[in-house]
Amino acid sequence: MSTPNAPAVEPVAKPRDLGAVRTMMAADRTLMAWIRTALSMLSFGFTIYKVLQGFQEAGRAVSENTPRDAGIFLVVAGTVAILMGTIEYGLTLQQLRMLEPFRLLRPTLIMAVLMCAAGLFLCFGILTRQL
Repeated sequence: MSTPNAPAVEPVAKPRDLGAVRTMMAADRTLMAWIRTALSMLSFGFTIYKVLQGFQEAGRAVSENTPRDAGIFLVVAGTVAILMGTIEYGLTLQQLRMLEPFRLLRPTLIMAVLMCAAGLFLCFGILTRQL
């Protein structure tokens, strides 16, 4: 028989593997570093493209494909960087899921996918000269 003032007994949650949690957070930080690097490359590639295109339109000595080639190089490099970081992140999360269950849809991963889509959009825009 229970007394009216007795505290309710709550089920004990499974203790988390703090090493796995720390490794997951480190993987998040690493992917964020990949995102920052890729964002820098994407934005610099777009900027170089537009600046060189402006020089070209002003009649300065810039060959015909230089703006496109320089912009595409940096935008593709940024897109490849974010893809490499996302693949590395996915492999790390696969290994960690064996130790500690957690959701795969993480904010860092969502941001990486959005950045990859932005990179593909910029590549397409520069290649078709619609930007």
